[in-house]
Amino acid sequence: MAITLKINGQSQEVDAAPGTPLLWVLRDHLGMTGTKFGCGAAQCGACTVHVDGELTRACVTPHDSLDGAAITTIEGVEGRAADAIRKAWVANDVPQCGYCQSGQIMAAAALLRDNPKPDDAAIDAAMSGNLCRCATYMSIRRAIKEAATTL
Repeated sequence: MAITLKINGQSQEVDAAPGTPLLWVLRDHLGMTGTKFGCGAAQCGACTVHVDGELTRACVTPHDSLDGAAITTIEGVEGRAADAIRKAWVANDVPQCGYCQSGQIMAAAALLRDNPKPDDAAIDAAMSGNLCRCATYMSIRRAIKEAATTL
């Protein structure tokens, strides 16, 4: 049965099996591959999207539970905080392998949207659910602090 999801401000009709995780709807049905598969158990953060502004793990969220929700992916995240994060990410050479970066950016954008002047503890707490195999945590913190100075 087809349902309509509002993704990045646009209505998208999706015909996927009931209970299909949002991650696979985004990637396989809609071709939006910026959201990554990491662990499949909501533990690593690579699949992080915003649902009604809240951080959500797309790998465990059934797409058919999101009727009427506003879903934002890495392809559609925008605003002052998101722009500042992207610029600071590049300036601080944050990505190494880059695999976790879409989830990291989604978490950082939400942090700065809600707390435009976070201290180290707030950054660490907000980012603690996003893992990085390359261990770029110090660069991530530095980029978030730099982005915060431009807000």
